[in-house]
Amino acid sequence: MGELSETVLFTNTAVLDAAAGAVAPGRRVLVRGGEIAAVGTDVEAGDARVVDLGGKTLMPGLIDCHVHVNAHTADLSGLGDQSPAYVAVKAAIELREMLARGFTTVRDPGGADFGIHDAVAEGLIDGPRIFFGGKALSQTGGHVDMRPRGRSVHDDHQCCPDLGLVCDGVDGVRRAAREQLRTGAHHVKIMLSGGVASPTDRIDSTQFSIEEIRAIVEEAEAANRYVAGHAYTARAINRGLAAGVRSIEHGNLLDESSVELFLEHDAFLVPTLVTYRRMAAEGAEYGLSPANLAKNEIVLDAGLRALELAHRAGVNLCYGSDLLGGMRRHQLDEFAIRGAVIPAADVIRSATVTAARLLGEEARLGQVAPGFAADLLVVDGDPLADLAVLTDPGAHLRLVMQGGSVKHGALD
Repeated sequence: MGELSETVLFTNTAVLDAAAGAVAPGRRVLVRGGEIAAVGTDVEAGDARVVDLGGKTLMPGLIDCHVHVNAHTADLSGLGDQSPAYVAVKAAIELREMLARGFTTVRDPGGADFGIHDAVAEGLIDGPRIFFGGKALSQTGGHVDMRPRGRSVHDDHQCCPDLGLVCDGVDGVRRAAREQLRTGAHHVKIMLSGGVASPTDRIDSTQFSIEEIRAIVEEAEAANRYVAGHAYTARAINRGLAAGVRSIEHGNLLDESSVELFLEHDAFLVPTLVTYRRMAAEGAEYGLSPANLAKNEIVLDAGLRALELAHRAGVNLCYGSDLLGGMRRHQLDEFAIRGAVIPAADVIRSATVTAARLLGEEARLGQVAPGFAADLLVVDGDPLADLAVLTDPGAHLRLVMQGGSVKHGALD
């Protein structure tokens, strides 16, 4: 489970300031009580364990705003029929691996529930702290309606480990949103358009009526929570943003009109480019059907263009991976994909300070600064100069600390 939190003084380190996009060498960082107590050039603490980092970079733990910890297979239509115990064990293994990649926090917008959240929070299993949405909401025939065309019944029991819940009508979606919020969900995820991994919808469809979307947003806002919306096309994105959806997941087919709405509402975009690359390369191996692979081709190349357009306009960008099954081992590749078109500092911000703001944790996560949680990575190299420092943890990641406790590596 990792070493217990202790008072540690890191010396001779280059601190990566994610907000400023700069590295400050020759710094000292004091960690006490699970938090960062001080950062500077002359920090002292007589009771601290002193760790000389030899000039290595100390940076904030990474935040992935779009993971599915239950999705150990890309065949999502069969996931709900599996044993919840089996899926939970698989999720625990994946969470431990995410933490070892440097992700100290993740947001799961479909599948993770209060049980897996509590298991991590109580230290029963090692993993990133989880901001969960419970089951994603879908209309009949929408993106998480996994029934084939010939099946009319579906089982929405809470303990079925599928990723979503089918609901219709203003009263129905209100009830469904309230159910997720009742369990402690940090946000409500809804399907605004069709998707790749679902069996019967189209990528270019819109889903839920405007009245249904607004009802879900009202319920989330009443609970001081927000709505995350899966959407690809500009039409679907714009309907969601105009109705008050706070984050758009994917957004591969957005246009200039979408960008204007993002800026007007100070909304967030969570691209997930790596998942389309990996589904094209190995999706069939992990259970994706030929029909799903054909839909993947529609959004594969458009994602980079959408990222460039949103970045140039100053849209809030957050890091997301959305990988399924064995493809989740490529979680860090999103850094390289984005780094080919936008500056490294902005890519890192998307996985730290901007992601923390989406989560409502901008005063606690995403920076190496006094008062912040001691979620820290020690890396050999400067990620601002070369994002490969982050994409190859075996070669560069020396330590993962979460809440002041060492989770990967050791305090030498």
